[in-house]
Amino acid sequence: MRTTNPIASLLGRSPFKPLQAHMRIVGECVAEVPALFQALVAGDQEALNRQKELIFAKEQEADELENELRAHLPKSLFMPVDRRDLLELLDMQDYIADTAQDIAGLMVERDMSVPKVMEEPLLALVQRCVDTCDQAATIIEELDELIESGFRGREASKVDEMVARLSEIEDETDEMGMNLARTLFSQEDEMKPVSVIFWYQMIQWIGDLADYAEKVGDRMRLLIAR
Repeated sequence: MRTTNPIASLLGRSPFKPLQAHMRIVGECVAEVPALFQALVAGDQEALNRQKELIFAKEQEADELENELRAHLPKSLFMPVDRRDLLELLDMQDYIADTAQDIAGLMVERDMSVPKVMEEPLLALVQRCVDTCDQAATIIEELDELIESGFRGREASKVDEMVARLSEIEDETDEMGMNLARTLFSQEDEMKPVSVIFWYQMIQWIGDLADYAEKVGDRMRLLIAR
């Protein structure tokens, strides 16, 4: 009997199709983050709440797809890669969406007013971290071609170069994050101590978007190496 389960249908075509579908949703979730910070800088509470709801909805969608994939991925599924590697890659993707949700949640639950001197570097950091997630998503879209090439040859080299570029962008976000933290440190005397603590946490979470995106690339590199 023909299955009507969308995950089973995707798995029937390729074990990597659901993984790619999940990463697309994660990308849609993260794509809403810059507008969240733009609303914060503009002091637009209505837009801030709207972006928070969009991010939460996309994170929930990603969670549901992740759970479906885990439930319907047979342990005996024949794949050109180890099942555990596939699930670890899925974990890293999901951590990206989880982090976007954490950022949005903290942003709305607490007054995170941005010191003027932090506005420009903050928005720049957020966008560059989103760039790393976009690069990771582009790499995941190469999975089909990697399978066809047996994880070897020109396609493998292409993906390896894409992963190297992802690492370069992530390095940029590290430097930008440290610079923003130093700017925050320079403003500590003018801010409430608890606000400083929350901003340090926020900067860390923004950086985590890029860190988890880089880990997606690292696991793709491991697939090629094996």
